[in-house]
Amino acid sequence: MAVPVLVVLALAACGKPGADEGTTSSGDGPIRFAIADAQSGQLSSLGAWELKGAKLAVEEFNAAGGVDGRTVELTVFDTQGDPTTGTSIAQKVSSGGFTAMLGTAESAVTQAMNPILRQARIPSITSGQSPAIAALGSPFQFYNGPTSVTYDETLAEHLVDDQGFKTFAMVTNNGGYGAGEHDAFLAALKDRGITPTDDKVVTVDQKDFSSILTSIRSKKPDVLFIGAEEVEAGLIAKQARELGVESVFAGAAPLATPVYIETAGEKNAEGTIVSTPYLSNEETDASKAFAEAYQKAYGEEAEMHGAKAYDGAQIFLAALKSTGGEGGQKLADAIRATQHQGLLGDFTYDEQGVGIHQTKIGEITAGQLTAVS
Repeated sequence: MAVPVLVVLALAACGKPGADEGTTSSGDGPIRFAIADAQSGQLSSLGAWELKGAKLAVEEFNAAGGVDGRTVELTVFDTQGDPTTGTSIAQKVSSGGFTAMLGTAESAVTQAMNPILRQARIPSITSGQSPAIAALGSPFQFYNGPTSVTYDETLAEHLVDDQGFKTFAMVTNNGGYGAGEHDAFLAALKDRGITPTDDKVVTVDQKDFSSILTSIRSKKPDVLFIGAEEVEAGLIAKQARELGVESVFAGAAPLATPVYIETAGEKNAEGTIVSTPYLSNEETDASKAFAEAYQKAYGEEAEMHGAKAYDGAQIFLAALKSTGGEGGQKLADAIRATQHQGLLGDFTYDEQGVGIHQTKIGEITAGQLTAVS
């Protein structure tokens, strides 16, 4: 279940988890970071992207000298995208001498792990986006991207205020991510006086959506909002088009990924409107450099989730350097004080651990995400 991956060849010192003293502050061995994500199962693409982005940041940090010569050692745990498995892993992280945890990409798993890591005083940074994570109130929990509230307010502003779409159907799943998307987009619609024609909630592992999509087809909404992870979102889009649903597809970050496009099919994904903080590898000098390093290391194009993990790891590592290697409350305070110009934008953390507060609008065109002006 736990899959240790040694990024830096060094033996791990043992110490109190997240402690302000012990090996994380005064030892001369490696400083241990955990990364917890789905490395198997339907959400494994998320875990793979996260791992690649985090590894790049850690390798660059160690090559630059680490913390007074101490390197950071990254150990990978496979959550399988499952909250129960995540809880078990959180216990291992809390007792394993780790200073910080990167991940998870799944909101429900992050929520399950949060109380254990909080008790152990281990700062963690998630790629999940459900506002329910912030609502847990842990001073040791941070996001490396916006919450669903930001994603979906920006999306509604574009679709309703700018484009003038009037009728909407919603399909979301009952997982942590889907629930956050449901509540955030529904609130954004209600603020504009709109009630969706359909508000359908599916399970996270559902594969057949013909019944609900047939109902949606009969209402002919302008837009079908999809609040599900990459594979499920792609299946919904694919089946919708096959059933004759002509609505514009719209959603948040999962719909900007190659997995969504491949699952839906390029033709079916065409015209999908996406709210995302990361539009292109060519936007800035930093994104170009990241994409070049990613291509060199892994032989593939960089995308948003790898960029999120890279940003999150860089923030952690900069804060760690400022504490001289100490973890616990000092590291959490240092992260909250961080102002970081990242690939996703300018990070400034609030009391809820949210560092990015805006997104952009993109559109899938010929299999690629392009900016909408």
